[in-house]
Amino acid sequence: MPTWIDLSVPVVTGMPVYPGDPAVEVSPALRAPRDGVNVLQLHLGSQSGTHVDAPYHVNDAWPRLDELPLERFAGPAVVADVRGLSARAPITPELLAPALRQLRPGSLVLLATGWSAYWGTDHYLAHPWLTPEAAEALVAAGVRTVAVDALSVDPTPQPGDGTADLGLPAHRVLCGAGGVIAENLTGLDQVMGIPDLELFLFPLRLPGADGAPVRAVARAV
Repeated sequence: MPTWIDLSVPVVTGMPVYPGDPAVEVSPALRAPRDGVNVLQLHLGSQSGTHVDAPYHVNDAWPRLDELPLERFAGPAVVADVRGLSARAPITPELLAPALRQLRPGSLVLLATGWSAYWGTDHYLAHPWLTPEAAEALVAAGVRTVAVDALSVDPTPQPGDGTADLGLPAHRVLCGAGGVIAENLTGLDQVMGIPDLELFLFPLRLPGADGAPVRAVARAV
């Protein structure tokens, strides 16, 4: 029997968000004792929690979420184990080499930094990040979907730095190739060493969107 593994963070009021993104609020809209049904009201950004970025996220001319093929969001997965790096350390092509040797057609890559352990703390912003050269190595190997257990594949600014001049080079390399980026996954220690792994990252169907929350789920087959 396949084993299903949830790799998503819970969506709750006040959860961590990227600096400057909308705050998340989850509250009752209708209550069964009063209204006959329970319905939640959700206020959140498209990049809240475990989510995917479409190329449109960083360039108006690139494909929007609903323009991407569904195979971008599911397939065989290879784990790149880069745990043990220090705060704000670069993830280089050399660190990805073992994972790149395991790729199959249509493989999605899971970047396991271990940084989900810091979810909800200020240190979560000090995650390792993917160098443009490493992103280019992934694209050259045929990878079009990269998921990470951190806030971003690019460096996250310290509070107060702003985002206007970040550049987001790894985003631009991956998204420029028509790729998808998934961020804020959690619990990747659960998928280490699984030889036959599938990953599912299906987003909400938001027309024209830059991204959307997902329920990230792995399956050991």
